[in-house]
Order: sequence, then structure tokens, then C-alpha cells
Amino acid sequence: MAETFSDLIAAEDVLLFVNAAVTATGQREFHSGAHAQRLSLAFLHEYVRVNYRPVYAASLALDINDHNAVLIIEALLRTPREAGPEEKRVEGRLIARRLTMLPPQRVYRLFRGLRAAGVGNRRTRAILREWLATRPDLGHDAVKYRNGLKSAARHFHLPLSSGTTASAATASRTAGSRTTASAKTASRTADSGTAGSRTAASGTAELGDFLFEPGRRKRYEHGLLDAYRRAHFVQGALYELPFTVAEGFAVRHGIPRGVFLERMEPRMTRLERLRTQRSVLAGSDVGTNGTNADSAPGTRTDLTVMPLTRLALYVLSLAMDERMRRRAELTRALRTAARRAAGPYTGTWGRVAAVLDDSYSSSGSGEKRRRPLATALSCHFLLDALAAPGSYTPLWTSGCVDPLLVRPYGPTPLGTRIIDALDHAPDRLVIVSDGWDNAPPGLAGEVLRVWRTRLDREGRTSAVHLNPVYDADGFDVRRLAPSVPTAGIRDAEDLPALVEIAQFAEGRTSLAELRAYLDRRVQRFVDDDPFCRFPGGDVVPSAGGSTSGGSGRDSRSSGSRDSGNGGSTRDEILSEGR
Repeated sequence: MAETFSDLIAAEDVLLFVNAAVTATGQREFHSGAHAQRLSLAFLHEYVRVNYRPVYAASLALDINDHNAVLIIEALLRTPREAGPEEKRVEGRLIARRLTMLPPQRVYRLFRGLRAAGVGNRRTRAILREWLATRPDLGHDAVKYRNGLKSAARHFHLPLSSGTTASAATASRTAGSRTTASAKTASRTADSGTAGSRTAASGTAELGDFLFEPGRRKRYEHGLLDAYRRAHFVQGALYELPFTVAEGFAVRHGIPRGVFLERMEPRMTRLERLRTQRSVLAGSDVGTNGTNADSAPGTRTDLTVMPLTRLALYVLSLAMDERMRRRAELTRALRTAARRAAGPYTGTWGRVAAVLDDSYSSSGSGEKRRRPLATALSCHFLLDALAAPGSYTPLWTSGCVDPLLVRPYGPTPLGTRIIDALDHAPDRLVIVSDGWDNAPPGLAGEVLRVWRTRLDREGRTSAVHLNPVYDADGFDVRRLAPSVPTAGIRDAEDLPALVEIAQFAEGRTSLAELRAYLDRRVQRFVDDDPFCRFPGGDVVPSAGGSTSGGSGRDSRSSGSRDSGNGGSTRDEILSEGR
């Protein structure tokens, strides 16, 4: 019994950390400041890393946000002595896979953090070299992320190449004899070697000169490197550069903003087009006299290809009159993004009722402006796509009936809205709220308790609470009732997977079941390594034929590992519709 109770406590700790890793970003929230958020999150990371390091590493395979993924990677690389050889191997595969999913600027910021911490061990250098080898063009990185790449190359003695991935791998092999030399010295000695490696060595030297001795060469073979050199004195060259780099040169050359945006449009990303569209409309009369915003030069953006949550943030940033004027366009884009996120499970969830929080606290903070409300709005359109046709009932806390015109306003009467939702007898009840029920306080928890223990003991209606806000004081997201599972959420696109995780939050899940679930997620996450499973227990044979892994407490879940090969729990939940 003591062992079972210990497992339940461990499972609760792990789920608490997963909720925090999904929602928390260390930024100010409506009810807590940035310092409290960072302090609470730092304690939680250290607590889980020290007590459940294998689970801590396996969380990289879950739908956590980029901020916490970087914190986990940095913590694992800074504490290699806490892990055994097999755990290090699995951690390395998980880290390498997760790095490929992170934005480059976050990875380079991670490099700088490791440098400041004095971390430069062999495993870290190998992981960073592997990530650099996956970059499509280090010349592009040298121009756009110059300081980050330069800092990483100097501290970790990384080989550099301005060509493609293949040439980067070749440069890595040819530079093996000088891994302890600086990139500056390597650039001067790279022209020795065989004829087959001379091209890669030349690219390495060229990139090294660009970063460490920019005035040494009169021209560069790499197009972007040479365009950056020419952009200092030729206006036309700046239009060959990435948008964020070209902006600085445009100001230096005194190019009008409208002319610059129109000529840079082919090289801009979707998000850059969206940001520049807002800035252009803010400084002109486009969109205020009946003119279509997309007709403005240099501001054309296809909203239908935007991610659902980011699109909801964009919609909420628009003024009310603009939302009404562009109702058809915005609604079509949101529904298209929702159907894309739902995928093959569109219309398979049966009758769905949603309680959506648009109270004043959903305005977020100055750093996360309207983020909780954007999550609720995107969940609204996604649940509409997942529900059976005509079987979706949305209930906003403010009583709003037009989702396109929602705004943060009023108190949070979750209790009354939950009663209204249960009156429709749904198959699923989804509550998207920060959990601050205050009209009256505690009514939502009491309603859910009575409903679960008195009115629906058979579980005819499946309920889940999705909370987009991390509570720094409680080291978790706020819960409404013990009988209703709660999971953190940041992006609505992760809603189906989070509903899957929420099943473990009902207080009746053993640690073995949770580890079996993590096994399946890790196996799908690192699909190119069949031996990269949950790091613990007698799973992976060592080189001498014996088994190796974590401590004895990790071996309890080894018997459930093969169950992950039969299919995805997420697929089962989504296909069943309940």
C-alpha cells in the first residue's frame, strides 16, 4: 500500500510539472508577476530533475512550450553527472530531436546560456555540432543570427561551413584535428587537405572570416555573405538579405518604409507580412475608409495558412469595426485553421458543450496580451470542428454570442455557465478558463462535485478543464474540482493531446501507467531510434549483454512498454469521440 501511495504521489508530481511546462513562460500573468513566475518555475524544474530525472528528460517528447524545452535541455546538459551512461544516450537523442523543433534564435540563446554557465563538455559539443549539421544554410544563420553563431563557434570550437548540410558534415570530418583550436585559427589553416575536402574547407574559412575578420575578404562566394558586405554601400543589395537584417540597412540608406516593404515582400515570412500589415495600416488610412487591407502594397497576407492560435491572437488585436468589416474573411480563416488542426477527426467527438472564459482576467498581461482569451477563441473553433455537425454548444462567461467580437470583460461566473452546459446533456464538457471562479466564488467546483457524485455517477458526460494560465503560488494550474481532470494548455492545436494527458489527472493513475504513456510518446518522438524508450528499467541491453537503466523503482513499468506498439492512445480517444 505504501508503494502504491508513493507511486500516486510521483504521478501527481509529474503531471504537475507537465502542466507547468505547457503553460508557464516566466512572464507576467494577470494574477502574478514575472519574478514570481520565474522563481516558481525554477523550483519546479529543479525538483523534478533531481527526483524524476528520466521523466524530466522524457517530457521533451510532450507538447510543452519552447521556453520550458530550452530550460530542460540546459538543465540536462549542465548536470551530466546525475545520469548514467544509458540515460545520457537517451537524453542526447531527445535533446537532438527537440532542438530541431525549436526556433533558431532560441537555440542560439541556449548556446549563450551554456557558455555563461561554463558548460563545454564533449556531449554538449557533439549535440550542438549535430544541430548545426541539420541547418540548411549556415551562411544564412551567420547573417541573421550573427552574434549567436559567433559565440557558439568560439566557445564550443564548432566546425563552420557556409554550404548545405552535406558540406557541413564534410567540414565536421575535416576539422576533427582542430577541435581544440579557435574558429579564427581554423579559418586560416583550412586550405590544407585533400582535393575532395578543399571546397568544404574553403566554405569553413569563408564563414570564419565573415564572423571573426569581416574586413579580410573583398568578396564572398556565398551569396548572402556577399550581399551583406555590399549592402553597406549598395542599396539594391539589401533586398537580397533576410527582412530583419534588411530593415537596419533600409534605415541607414534612408529608404521610404512603403517602398522598402513592397520590394521586400517576396522575401518575407508569413508572420513578418502579418506584422508589417498591422504597422502599415496603423500609419495610413487603409482599412478605415472601406478599402480592403489586402489591397495595400506590400501587405498581402493569406490568413488561411496561419496556425490557429496565432491567428486568434491576430483577430483579437483588430478593432471591433475592422473585425465586423472583415467578418467573412476572418471567420473563413479561423474555420480553415480549425479543420486543419482537427485533421481526420473532424466531426467525431459527438455532442460537445464548451464553457469559454472571456472575463477581464483573460486579458492576460502586458507581456502576454490577450493570450488566455486567444486560447479560448481558438479552442472554440477547434471544438466546433471536432464536434458532430450541429452538435456544438459554446457558452461564453460574459454571455457573448458572437465569437468574433469577444473581448475581456466582466467577472467569471463559471458555475452558472457549467449548469447551462450540462442542461444540453453533452457527450463532452470542455471548460477553458484560468480557474478564478468568482461570481460567486467556488460555485463551479460545487456544481461539478454534485454533478459527478450525485447526478452522473456512470460518467455519461466526459468533462475536462483546460487552463491556459500557470499559478505561481500553487506550482500548477488552478483546478475547479478534484473530480474533473485539469490540464494546462497554451496552443489550441494541442487540445486533443492534452485531453489525453488529462485522463491521468483524476488521482487514480499509477506511475506505471504514466510511464507506459511516456514510453509511447518518446517512441513516436524519436522514431529513428527503436531503442530510445523511457530511460529507466531493464529495457536496453548494454554492450556486454547485460541490462542497464535506472534504479529499481524504474523497473516497475518495464512490463508495459510493448503496449505502445499497438497504436496511439490519442487516436483511440479521438476516434471514440468520448
